[in-house]
Amino acid sequence: TIVIGAHYDHVGLGAWGSRKPELAGQVHNGADDNASGTSVLLTLAQMLAKVPSLGDANIAFVAFTGEESGLLGSKHLVETLPPALGKVTTMLNLDMVGRLNRSDSLRVYGTHSGIEFRQMLETIPADGFYWDLRDEVFGRSDHASFIQKGIPSVFFFTGLHADYHAPSDDLDKIDLEGMAAVTEAA
Repeated sequence: TIVIGAHYDHVGLGAWGSRKPELAGQVHNGADDNASGTSVLLTLAQMLAKVPSLGDANIAFVAFTGEESGLLGSKHLVETLPPALGKVTTMLNLDMVGRLNRSDSLRVYGTHSGIEFRQMLETIPADGFYWDLRDEVFGRSDHASFIQKGIPSVFFFTGLHADYHAPSDDLDKIDLEGMAAVTEAA
């Protein structure tokens, strides 16, 4: 089984987790963190459901909660993997993939965790961006729970920005064409 995941929780009104504590009480929409990742997750599920050549491939699309509180959802899943999933061999994590801006890099963390990751990713054409392949794990997102359990995992990420965990992380700052490119690459 290949798990493709993204977290859908965020910091709400910013009472905790806001980078702008003086703005606590304002809605922190989380357009990039992580409506972008969950949008790509749902789009991939819709696209792959229509691909007959996948045959017997087992792909689990998982929307996690509790990521902002310490990877609670992904930690729980890897500790209690349902037998119906079979052997989980790989995980692809989508977190903050909405700010590619079409000339920037798509960072991929955890490439060392699977022997084929780096070689495979280097063969996928980059449409308007470049691959920034990184061995480090970046342990604050859901793929880290899988790597800690010995399951090879990568994390697609378009980078931090001033709107991270702030009320200003809104839809008008999302690069929709870039998200489409990330979806195609995934």
